[in-house]
Order: sequence, then C-alpha cells, then structure tokens
Amino acid sequence: MNKQTSPIPGCPPEPCSTKPLLKDRPLIGLPQAGELAGVFKMLANDTRLRILHALARDGEVGVSELAERIGMKPQGVSNQLQRLVDRGILCHRRDGNSIRYCIKDPCVIDLLDRGLCLMEDSRERHE
Repeated sequence: MNKQTSPIPGCPPEPCSTKPLLKDRPLIGLPQAGELAGVFKMLANDTRLRILHALARDGEVGVSELAERIGMKPQGVSNQLQRLVDRGILCHRRDGNSIRYCIKDPCVIDLLDRGLCLMEDSRERHE
C-alpha cells in the first residue's frame, strides 16, 4: 500500500501542520486541560501505544495482522482498537470478512514521534 494515500475516508496521510503552533494558542482553560488529560489517559496504555505505532508505520492494517505484529490475541487487539475508534483516534472500514484500521488524525503520529523523542532524550540525559 502506498503510505502517502489512505483508502479510508477521513484518514488523512498529511502531517499535522494545519494546526496553530503551541506558542500561538491561548493558554488552555480547565475544560480543555481535562479533555487533554483524557487524551493522554487513552494513550497511556502499552498495548494501545504499540498498536498506534504499528499503524503509524504500516498505514491501514487488519486486526489479525496487528495481533500478530504485537504478539497478542486478536480479541485483545480488537478491544483496544474499539476504544481508539470510540475516542476518534482511529477509523476503520470493512474489507470482506475483516476490518481494517488506520490512524484518523495525523497529529497522533506527531505525538508518538515526540513522545519517543522525549523518552530517548530523557534517557540519554540521565545516563
């Protein structure tokens, strides 16, 4: 599959560049902070992070393929995928008897990339 295009409507391949820079946004209020905390809580799960990383690397992927890649049973992966779909992080489409998933918002890819960068830089500073 060409990673520059997505066959699932609503799954844009472009980077998260149309949003204003953090420094240009007004200071977040309490409701926004609570909503953002909810996003981070959703992402604060090792299985969901591994699923998101696999999707960021490979684009559109089915449940069985994801389960094999991350070493889990398809039912467990499916449960986590549904949570990510419910939160609006992923989108999906039916392909015959299977369902294929992709990351809906490219900002998630940027966030994962920055999170890995922060983790690696922090580790290097403490060594």
